[in-house]
Amino acid sequence: MVRYLLSKLGTALLVLGVASVGIFALIRVVPGDPVSVLAGPDATPEARAEIRADLGLDEPFWSQYVHWLADLVTFDLGKSYRLGGDVDGLVADGALNTVVLTLAALLLAAVAAILTSTVAVIADRRWLNSLLSAGNTAAVAVPTFASALLLVVVFAVQWPLLPAGGTPPEGYFSRPDIAAQFLLLPAIALALPAWAALTRFLTEALHTQMRLPYVTTARALGIRRRRIVLTQALRNALPSAVTVLGIQFGTLLGGAILVETVFAWPGLGRLVEQGISARDYPVVQVLLLVAVAVFVFTQLLTDLAHAWLDPRIRRQGVS
Repeated sequence: MVRYLLSKLGTALLVLGVASVGIFALIRVVPGDPVSVLAGPDATPEARAEIRADLGLDEPFWSQYVHWLADLVTFDLGKSYRLGGDVDGLVADGALNTVVLTLAALLLAAVAAILTSTVAVIADRRWLNSLLSAGNTAAVAVPTFASALLLVVVFAVQWPLLPAGGTPPEGYFSRPDIAAQFLLLPAIALALPAWAALTRFLTEALHTQMRLPYVTTARALGIRRRRIVLTQALRNALPSAVTVLGIQFGTLLGGAILVETVFAWPGLGRLVEQGISARDYPVVQVLLLVAVAVFVFTQLLTDLAHAWLDPRIRRQGVS
């Protein structure tokens, strides 16, 4: 397992290095100039040049990148141009809210996918499979912001059962019941596409398992379909589903930007939107790199979990 981890770790570091260059370059080709935002429309060329020099934007591209990378290595994320404060403080303030929302959505998606997939395979009814397929298609086709707005209109405006936005005023742990009410709608909106992808994959994986010889033997011995699915087929289908689960975690991080905006959820996604609008280079480039790092780290953990569940994978990975 250690050799397998080292082989994957090298690839992960290479991806992060390439991503850092791409992010740093991409931010600077986006239309808009932070100097113009800071100086205002009436600033003189001298004032603009002074601001550009203070921000280090008058240096060559590679010089700026090397300085930024050196600061990252020393955990100095820099200061925000427009939002105010240190970037590490802004990231820390939003990270907890985004992690809570993303993990809640991932848990909802995983539990719902396991339940719906196993029920569909155990029942083995054509109408139920058609209904599940239609639900999957709708969850994928409807944009995340549209489903979020629909949930707000129905459950916070039409029938005011849950809060329309914001985070728990007393924190997540002092009143878990209140926290769950604030978390439920944004978590559902964020979880719907991930649930659809996981359900589709897991259902197909279970159907594949049910066509294998060991299932035929078990049925011939008189073992009920429900017991076969729950005790054998589901266990054999889960290792490959773990990989899809890791991919969906990255998808959830991307969807969090829209969901946090709709529900006024003060997380990293909303911070990215504010940073882009303000042309705040230090904030945006750090947040994008953090998103890539989280995705790469999640994939690394997913590969390790898959290899742990299926030893054939790690043997192939180090051969």
